[in-house]
Amino acid sequence: MKLNQLFARTCIAALLTAGLAHVAMADQLDDIKKAGKVRVAIAMGTPLFSFADANLQPAGSDVETAEQFAKDLGVKLEIVPVTNAARIPTLQANRADVVIADLSITPERAKVVDFSVPYAVITIMVGGPKNIQIKDYNDLNGKRIGLTRATVNDTLTTAQAKGAEIVRYEDDATLITSMVTGQVEIFSSTPSNLAEMIKRAPGKNLELKFAQKDFDLGIAFNQNQPRLKEWINNWVVTNHRNGKLDAIYVKFHGRHLPAAITKQ
Repeated sequence: MKLNQLFARTCIAALLTAGLAHVAMADQLDDIKKAGKVRVAIAMGTPLFSFADANLQPAGSDVETAEQFAKDLGVKLEIVPVTNAARIPTLQANRADVVIADLSITPERAKVVDFSVPYAVITIMVGGPKNIQIKDYNDLNGKRIGLTRATVNDTLTTAQAKGAEIVRYEDDATLITSMVTGQVEIFSSTPSNLAEMIKRAPGKNLELKFAQKDFDLGIAFNQNQPRLKEWINNWVVTNHRNGKLDAIYVKFHGRHLPAAITKQ
């Protein structure tokens, strides 16, 4: 075979491969619509965001966000229950189409998955009994602090509280139980989890010690899905402007979303 013929065939093959790759990237939105359902990974057992109600039905701000998401997409919602640590692996393994699970947007996560513009926010804080004096990370030196594995709480506290003994739990529900039963006295989590701990163990006199950081939450999906990303971003912006996402957040969290989020 002549060199120029070989070169031409190589170019054609490369173009065909690139074309097929483009089709694959653009197809997930169509695949979801064709299937008639969207599989949404949700970290159940997270107070206010996602939990089982009195009738043992999924409830919470993330659950209602997912319900609105599926409704506007014109498909049925299939909730894929996951732990916090399994949120991104479930997406990467194609066991879910998107993740709506109080997942903070961070540079590390953005290396392996794509995120929508922020749809909500979450506050990270340290809490404990009123009789223990804690005002900053230095006061955690020599103390045991419980938190949920593979969360921004884990990353932030591990980096800042180097003198603390960190006890990691697989999900928020287990962390809450550990606090209620006295396995640990201090924790890094969210105000919603603190409220649940106070509700279940009022005698422990738990309180917020200090706020660590506010994080934007994004809907996560696999990379290289330009049409899906465009649809999701448009959906988030539209539902901020019409007030639906703020109404869902207020219903469960008792406060409005920040203007920086709703005015995108």
